[in-house]
Amino acid sequence: MNAPLVIGLTGGIGSGKSEVARAFAARGVEVADADQAAHAVSARGTAGYDAVVAAFGSEAVGGSGELDRPWLRRLVFADAEARGRLESILHPLVRTFLEDAIATWRGAYGLLSAPLLLERGGLLPRIARVLVVDCPEVEQVRRVVNRSGFAPEDVRAVMATQLTRTERLARADDVIDNSGALADLAPQVARLDGLYREFAARRAGAPAGA
Repeated sequence: MNAPLVIGLTGGIGSGKSEVARAFAARGVEVADADQAAHAVSARGTAGYDAVVAAFGSEAVGGSGELDRPWLRRLVFADAEARGRLESILHPLVRTFLEDAIATWRGAYGLLSAPLLLERGGLLPRIARVLVVDCPEVEQVRRVVNRSGFAPEDVRAVMATQLTRTERLARADDVIDNSGALADLAPQVARLDGLYREFAARRAGAPAGA
């Protein structure tokens, strides 16, 4: 049996990656999510948690005993050296977690959702096609402010650590336009689902409907 085709799902903060992933999942597509993996490998009691606390001290621990993720987020977006330290701890663990998840897939293809897929590049060798979720930058800011209560300048600080919209689109194999209503996603996801199933079937040497 051929390994499943891996589609890399990415996009800037607030672009709507999670909604797109849910829409594919509703069609039976398996999803491995890098954000969820990062939480899993750094939960209290894991080696990742211990390594983060050793690197950043007790300030990295919140009142619940779990990592204080908002504190870490503020730190790493303000300090490139701190961001590099955190990534050097978590990224190898996240890659292993995602590889293990992909190994359980049983469908013809699946999505690997990673906000920094293009920026970091470590997962790109696993990717057959890059799917970018796109919307105007002003809309990204509006959504994150409304959803998370961040100040606009904090959202833009996060965006400054990511590729620009133009750079991201230039590296996309496929694009979902999420600048409009949520209902506009469904037909785009349906079209790409069919396309990816065709690609997977062609690679396996079987008709798409087989």
